[in-house]
Amino acid sequence: MAISLSSLTTPLSSLSFSSQISQKPHNLSFSSARSLSISQLSKTPSLTVSATVASPAELETEDLEKFVKYRLPGGFAAQTIIGTGRRKSAIARVVLQEGTGKFIINYRDAKEYLQGNPLWLQYIKVPLVKLGYETSYDVFVKAHGGGLSGQAQAITLGVARALLKVSEDHRGPLREEGLLTRDARVVERKKVGLKKARKAPQFSKR
Repeated sequence: MAISLSSLTTPLSSLSFSSQISQKPHNLSFSSARSLSISQLSKTPSLTVSATVASPAELETEDLEKFVKYRLPGGFAAQTIIGTGRRKSAIARVVLQEGTGKFIINYRDAKEYLQGNPLWLQYIKVPLVKLGYETSYDVFVKAHGGGLSGQAQAITLGVARALLKVSEDHRGPLREEGLLTRDARVVERKKVGLKKARKAPQFSKR
């Protein structure tokens, strides 16, 4: 009878032992697979794509700058037909080259630079129109200081002085129109005790 009991207990113990062994690998495999998936997600790099597109105005400015450098090798100072004009606090250096009548100011088209103002656009071409050269020369300008009105008048004087380098015979017609005279008028300075140059505060008797 004792032999039969021992024979019965041994298979039971073996069964329980085998079940414990079978459960442990199951738990290990499940936990390891979960940890790997989380680590892979955390290590995934994030990609950011950024692109910049140049506007048409910037492209046109770059093209005009290349055109000016091609037409004026050595820069403005190396040219022969050059004139300097001034008005108020504006200064303009003007270079003339034989061409078709293009007008470029600070590497921009004159109409764009002067904001399409018809008076200013007409004013800068007065010396060329007076001598009939409006379609015979390309005009390249570097202007700084003051406002657009002062720069336009400075460009006019610069163009007139540059035309004298073309021929001294142009002096008579330009002088008749007053295009060779530097306009020396400037804003009068403010005075102490006054609101402006001459405007005084209202008088009060008491």
